[in-house]
Amino acid sequence: MNPLQRRLLWLAGAVGSLLAIGTAGFMLIERWPASDAFYMTLITITTVGYREVHELSPAGRVFNTALIVFGVSLMFFAIGALAQSLVAAELGEIFGRRRNKRMIEQLKQHFIVCGFGRVGRAAAEELRRAEVPLVVVDRNPERIERALRAGIPALQADATQDETLREAGVERARGLIAALATDAENLFVILSAKTLNPMLTVAARVAEEEAEGKLRRAGADTVFAPYANAGHLLALSLLRPHVVRFLDVTTRSMGLEVGMEQVPVVEPSELVARSLKQIQLRRDLGVIVLAIRKADGHMVFNPPAEAVIEAGDFLIVMGEHANLRRLEALAAGQAKDPLGETQR
Repeated sequence: MNPLQRRLLWLAGAVGSLLAIGTAGFMLIERWPASDAFYMTLITITTVGYREVHELSPAGRVFNTALIVFGVSLMFFAIGALAQSLVAAELGEIFGRRRNKRMIEQLKQHFIVCGFGRVGRAAAEELRRAEVPLVVVDRNPERIERALRAGIPALQADATQDETLREAGVERARGLIAALATDAENLFVILSAKTLNPMLTVAARVAEEEAEGKLRRAGADTVFAPYANAGHLLALSLLRPHVVRFLDVTTRSMGLEVGMEQVPVVEPSELVARSLKQIQLRRDLGVIVLAIRKADGHMVFNPPAEAVIEAGDFLIVMGEHANLRRLEALAAGQAKDPLGETQR
């Protein structure tokens, strides 16, 4: 419940309580029926100014005087508070939209999530967990409000339109996730995004497996079929439950500080031209090298100790997050080799 709703609820409760007190007072003091007592209370606190329903006794006049003082004060306070809340809400929405727009304009090397349904929300949550900048685009105002409440910059617009993608900073973006409701919409998004930024990395969801080829031809680097993948995992959870549990731990960090990462190796790094045996990542950093993706695209699984790391390689590794960050700095040439020069 937002502040405006809470204030309205409080004011309604206060006015209702005053009506009940006034009605009960006239019924006890003047012995009026409930309908007359309620009507008298209503015209009194709203300052309508009609004549009295019945002649008031001295005690009734004293009670009515107190009801006028409290009732009129409460009504003026209620009107003022309501007006203040409405103005504050309107100004807050205006300033919120401006702040949201400024945040999006400042984004660079970010990710754009087109569609904030179940798939889009899961993707956005994973990107947030990785602490990378992102922006959400969706036509549904409720979904946009949900994203904003979660602290994610968001645009309420049609993601298939070029102008929307430009507003989301597609020309400065690092990647895009097409998670709209239909394959046709995702196809339009991919075509528009790749036209505006040919270097953009695009991942898309596909509902019909027959559309996978079309999305790839449109420029999608990765295409996922959620229903097919879900069926595969369901069967795998029965056939190989420990494998599924391992994948959950390494890809979702299921309560553990363990994850998988792809670490690019660049030329300044001291890892270049050295073998896995020489650098001993498992011993010194507590990181396991699962595979090496070579610069030419070839993937070496379970690489031998003699495998030599070259500039442009990607190390597919698993370990605690802190150790993975240390390896990333080392692979980028931003940290010294923990082995030192003597063990080269």
